[in-house]
Amino acid sequence: MTVSLRGTREVKDNYQIFRLTGLLDAFSEPTFRKVIGTHIEEGPANVILVLSQIDFIDSSGLGALVQLVKKANTEGGSLQIVTNPRVTQTVKLVRLEKFLSLQNSVEEAILRVEKS
Repeated sequence: MTVSLRGTREVKDNYQIFRLTGLLDAFSEPTFRKVIGTHIEEGPANVILVLSQIDFIDSSGLGALVQLVKKANTEGGSLQIVTNPRVTQTVKLVRLEKFLSLQNSVEEAILRVEKS
């Protein structure tokens, strides 16, 4: 069995960064949502998801992102998403680009977190 989604986690003072590679799809979504959700609860609640190495995202992956944004907001944090053209295109198809706070780089995402 292959793992369709892999990632690393880096924790800073007031945010955490997850760098993910692979597929964010119906297969990987339940674990992805559970793991990131738990880390949001444990804090810090500001999360930067680096999806620039994601090859594919489907509707269940998008649904998980929406749920995680809401969870971060509930915990007093925010969720920034560093994206790539493929992920951006998928997000724009369903008109979620404003809600999902897409950023072009990790640096931009960190600046957004530090301003809030």
